[in-house]
Amino acid sequence: MTMSIKQLGRFTLIVLLLAMSLLESPAVSAQTSDDDAALTSTIGALDTKVFDAYNRCDMDAFRDYFVPNVEFYHDKSGATFDRETVIANTKKYICNKVHRELIASTFKVYPIKDYGAIEEGEHRFCQIKTGECEGIAKFMMIWKKTGELWQLTRIVSYGHREMTAEEKTAMAK
Repeated sequence: MTMSIKQLGRFTLIVLLLAMSLLESPAVSAQTSDDDAALTSTIGALDTKVFDAYNRCDMDAFRDYFVPNVEFYHDKSGATFDRETVIANTKKYICNKVHRELIASTFKVYPIKDYGAIEEGEHRFCQIKTGECEGIAKFMMIWKKTGELWQLTRIVSYGHREMTAEEKTAMAK
């Protein structure tokens, strides 16, 4: 098989463009990594703030982290579709009963182009009266950024279970 000069020129151009794109990849990758680190830091700070309000039962501050039509899906108690129900349920079932602790090693953040971010991880719940941390669950939260405002639009809390003896021991360290 022989190539004409024109075909050889196209082939050379394609190889050159491919080589150039490979040379540019580390810069793009480094930028993405920096952006991802900043986003992870932002969402981590938001997680701390929203659950600080949750743990203190500061429902005025807690309310501000949710859009009015927030969707909350819970494997044990069902689904709700508005902020006021989320607030009412938190007052009724959480306030002065349990507090939430993020399991930092499970915390992950993923960007959503032109929207916000996905936060996922695991958290445990501790009884306020006894200090015992027995429950654990997985979660996924969708954060929407509007201007400089970040709010939760969807929350999925699932896989609720009792912690194993090994998990309790490992987390006590």
